[in-house]
Amino acid sequence: MSAAFTESTVEAAALGWLQAIGWNIAHGPDIAPDTLLAERRDYGEVVLGARLRDALARLNPGLPAEALEDAFRKLTRPTGADLLQRNRALHRMLVEGVTVEYRHADGGIRGAQARAIDFDDPSANDWLAVNQFTVVENKHERRPDVVLFVNGLPLAVLELKNAADEDATIWAAHHQLQTYQAEIGALFQSNAVLVISDGVHARVGALAAGREWFKPWRTVSGEALAPQAMPQLQVVIEGVFDKRRFLDLVRDFIVFEDDAGRIVKKVAGYHQFHAVQVAVAETLRAAELARAARVAEETGRYEAGRKPGGKPGDRRVGVVWHTQGSGKSLTMAFYAGRIVREPAMGNPTLVVLTDRNDLDDQLFGTFSRCQDLLRQPPVQAESRAHLRELLSVTAGGVVFTTIHKFFPEQKGDRHPVLSERRNIVVIADEAHRSQYDFIDGFARHMRDALPHASFIGFTGTPIEKADANTRAVFGDYISVYDIQRAVEDGATVPIYYESRLAKLDLPQELKPAIDEEFEEITEGEEVERKEKLKTKWAQLEAIVGTEKRLRLVAADIVEHFERRLEAIDGKAMIVCMSRRICVELYRAIVALRPAWHDEEDAKGSIKVVMTGSASDPLDWQPHIRNKPRREALANRFRDPADPLRVVIVRDMWLTGFDAPS
Repeated sequence: MSAAFTESTVEAAALGWLQAIGWNIAHGPDIAPDTLLAERRDYGEVVLGARLRDALARLNPGLPAEALEDAFRKLTRPTGADLLQRNRALHRMLVEGVTVEYRHADGGIRGAQARAIDFDDPSANDWLAVNQFTVVENKHERRPDVVLFVNGLPLAVLELKNAADEDATIWAAHHQLQTYQAEIGALFQSNAVLVISDGVHARVGALAAGREWFKPWRTVSGEALAPQAMPQLQVVIEGVFDKRRFLDLVRDFIVFEDDAGRIVKKVAGYHQFHAVQVAVAETLRAAELARAARVAEETGRYEAGRKPGGKPGDRRVGVVWHTQGSGKSLTMAFYAGRIVREPAMGNPTLVVLTDRNDLDDQLFGTFSRCQDLLRQPPVQAESRAHLRELLSVTAGGVVFTTIHKFFPEQKGDRHPVLSERRNIVVIADEAHRSQYDFIDGFARHMRDALPHASFIGFTGTPIEKADANTRAVFGDYISVYDIQRAVEDGATVPIYYESRLAKLDLPQELKPAIDEEFEEITEGEEVERKEKLKTKWAQLEAIVGTEKRLRLVAADIVEHFERRLEAIDGKAMIVCMSRRICVELYRAIVALRPAWHDEEDAKGSIKVVMTGSASDPLDWQPHIRNKPRREALANRFRDPADPLRVVIVRDMWLTGFDAPS
């Protein structure tokens, strides 16, 4: 790379790309305090006050000066105990409007929502990119490379480094942003997006996010990946900061999750953003509901919106295939929030569907942490009667249920109609599973109950070409993000397979008789019922779980894991065929490493994570925990510093379980 390539070169390129998509450009020193064109009284001010006041007056012509001043004060002096809380409060004001009060001419006190941003008309806003914007706070003087202002509010910060300097890496830019957040926090109170780049690589992230959560943005319009020859920073600027897309991102694709007493801010990745945009348009097509004409625009596979999920009015929205670990649950939450806000949907009812209780709990947990996005708390159906009650409303609602609750009261009966409305959307998780059988399974009962609802499927694994049922219910792919693409983006970690066999002594007569689909076809059964099912599968389970074989497997796991820890830090998840085998394998491992065992949930290096009931064997009971206790173990397992290093599961935590990479 040429020695002439400097940080200022990267900065100049960034400003040029911003200008090309319609941003106005200003040089920080030209608008600094005490200059002819000053836009601030001092370096402690981070909001361009005149621009904000102008925007408030322009966007709220019916409000008196008293109300506009109240809005200005709340936007420039947000409340909150820390930076993230103030950021959340400001984000809510930007999206929902600023609540103001003023005295009316009749003497009464009136309330209103003052708009700080026009999300529907980009041209109604003031767009300004400023380089070398100096900020002084608590004797710290810092100068971020590029700050992006919308209506005078700093909504994005770009920190740029020189790729020709070996020490000035993209992660040095990330470290510098962390320093800025600690020392000049006022600049980040209204921040929506952070960008880091060294001129070659570029990443997008959220306030307070660690480096593993800064991800590439690989597309401009969303339909396909940008050409590899296109600079990553240019892709980010044109893909994220296009005025229409940036307003959409700020309004619908930022979430503040309440997680165990702390706030976690997340911003959508490009695959999530564009999948949702396409899914909303496809939902309106499937439901035959019109809206104002505005729809957002092979290495690993990525695509969105190349073809419709189905025909107009056919109630098949389509299938979103986003590989496991790429944030599928959050994509579903973003979609739910966006479709709830869509005016053409007329306050829809959303039915979030899973085929297992533990998946229902996991997904419900994700949505519950995103209530700001949904504008309402989700509700979990506790029974068939409760589900029917929840779906009998005239509008609104985000209802979680397992598909089994759509069974009619008597076998062979048709499910009664619960609602004839067209603005009901069924969101199905893992839509490829056989339980969603449109012909004679649960999906038919669901169609009977909600005859005009539209169906969208989300899946972490591809649909088989021969799978006609899934397409009959949900339609074709409308967004694809496969595992190779996710690994290349750092959205998920690569999978390495190492064969380690502990042979079975399987009688020949059993081999052709084993029902390989036992787990799938019995997932809807209650725990007690499943454990009592007498099938050829049960005979195989007995052979797989012999004491001799489990001792061999336990010894191999302990030896392999300890050797691995000598090279790299990490944790282990062991997946077993049955709950009995989980318990027996735990005993075998603890016999080899007694120090790993502890009866208390808060202690110990190994745990079994499984569901159960009082009717299970007595020696299983120490491993059967309720939902809060399982979640406490999940938090321990996610914490890299926690001594809980090994978990044994049957089907818990296999999907929807996020952990640091």
